[in-house]
Amino acid sequence: MEISGAEIITRCLQEEGVEFIFGYPGGAVLSIYDAIFKQDYFKHVLVRHEQAAVHAADAYSRSSKKVGVALVTSGPGATNAITGIATAYMDSIPMVVFSGQVATDAIGLDAFQEVDMVGCSRPIVKHNFLVKDIRDLAPTIKKAFHLATTGRPGPVVIDVPKDIAANKTEFNYPASVAIRSYSPPTKGHPGQIKKAAQLLGEAKRPFLYVGGGAILSNASAEVTELVKLLNLPCTNTLMGLGALDGTDPHFVGMLGMHGTYEANMAMQYSDVIIAIGARFDDRVISSPEHFLSQAKKIVHIDIDPSSIAKRVKVDVPIVGDVKHVLIDLIAILKETGIKPQADTLAAWWKQIEEWRKPQSLWYEQSDLVIKPQFVVQKLWEVTGGDAIITSDVGQHQMFAAQYYPFKRPRQWINSGGLGTMGFGLPAAMGAQLANPDAIVACITGEGSIQMNIQELSTCKQYHIPTKIINLNNRYLGMVRQWQQFFYGNRYSESYMDALPDFVKLAEAYGHVGMKIEKPSDVEPALREAFSDKLKDRLVFMDFITDREVNVFPMIQNGKGLSQMDLPPHMSDMQLVPFENNRDYGNLC
Repeated sequence: MEISGAEIITRCLQEEGVEFIFGYPGGAVLSIYDAIFKQDYFKHVLVRHEQAAVHAADAYSRSSKKVGVALVTSGPGATNAITGIATAYMDSIPMVVFSGQVATDAIGLDAFQEVDMVGCSRPIVKHNFLVKDIRDLAPTIKKAFHLATTGRPGPVVIDVPKDIAANKTEFNYPASVAIRSYSPPTKGHPGQIKKAAQLLGEAKRPFLYVGGGAILSNASAEVTELVKLLNLPCTNTLMGLGALDGTDPHFVGMLGMHGTYEANMAMQYSDVIIAIGARFDDRVISSPEHFLSQAKKIVHIDIDPSSIAKRVKVDVPIVGDVKHVLIDLIAILKETGIKPQADTLAAWWKQIEEWRKPQSLWYEQSDLVIKPQFVVQKLWEVTGGDAIITSDVGQHQMFAAQYYPFKRPRQWINSGGLGTMGFGLPAAMGAQLANPDAIVACITGEGSIQMNIQELSTCKQYHIPTKIINLNNRYLGMVRQWQQFFYGNRYSESYMDALPDFVKLAEAYGHVGMKIEKPSDVEPALREAFSDKLKDRLVFMDFITDREVNVFPMIQNGKGLSQMDLPPHMSDMQLVPFENNRDYGNLC
């Protein structure tokens, strides 16, 4: 029996166990939408902008271990999806995006709503396909899901011309797929793993540096076991938060540009670093020369060989799936009994505790004005630290990362690599649909939320009860901070004038709105928003916060990890020297 290309797409999605598809209709994909109307295997979520469709699919994937799926039309629909695709690509998120295309005989003729989606998306996808033969459609979809989920994950685009969706052929969905020259590794090289174990045994100042790759490979349990087995200090990148419980005493906080003092100092002065699914990117190691000025051995575990030694010289590269490599490493450590010497490890922990004492995330509370850090801390208390948190990009993103200790992986959903304003609200939609019984909160700012605020309409239509925590300082906060630090307090176009009344706006969309202006009202308002009375409602909480709070610590571009701009209470701090290294007494 022959069926149309549109029906083939819906049948393939059924075979892949797709639960939700996020999209927006248009002329080139109407036959696909007609096929979606006729089936009941999966649900379509109608967003109000194609960028939001891809962000929602992205967060659905991040929070569920499944593949996100989006559908957009040709031309402007496809180009509107580009930002979302790039966001997923930078953070290695498995996703399949279907884009409509003009008929095959019109391609290249500047037809109405024609855009070369393959060309546009090529730099920001793991792979893309233009289907020119109806018989290739089902195998192409199988390849797309395989590519998106294996090796280093990423988004895959399938461009479907209008006539391909309308043509008919027999449906045959392959059970498996083989792609020439594509065989990503899983197991790491045994010899390299043994070298890593030996380095850990010889280490005087070992340090575990864990990134988003540990979460993508579902290796949180192995990270935790390794930390406990050897009593290792551990830091997470922005994308790796939750790989180790943020309340665990072995966790020294996030590192990098806005990382904790103790995490950055430990990273700089460790002698053996085990990098797990992390990239040594510029937000972590702004100055590779400064980072390597202290002698250290680096073990780098990553499934993507192109990420290893990309910015920093590596002594023991291990290409393989993080989970499998850690399982093998832990087995060797247990079998051989290799571990760092207890006395030297104790001395290292003593130094780390000295770095912890100043409490680099401490801030001065106020009875008159709401501090954004205070809101995030109270959010953690009210939700018991169990909420799935999405964010947009800016100061509020950093405050969320610093002050909401994430207990588990896939609890923290943010745009790390691309830094996309407008990500937070559609991401909360995707996360909530993937986890209908979970508490989901979007921490955002008055600038970011307006990028995709129309998705309040989507939340109304699909009864998505996420809570929006708007840290409203009437500025583009991070832009203002940089203008204060580097541009002589010239706040060029960073002041958000003519803001809407967010309470009335939320109510206009059919939701609950709250405006909170006093510190004493923060906790009661949060408790009301997360109460049983409002658990099935979207609540938009507009917190009017201190206008000029800065994110500390901060490492300026080109500076080293130990060259932090510190919060005011640490400005005159005298550092305690590390007993095994006299140079520690001169750090600043």
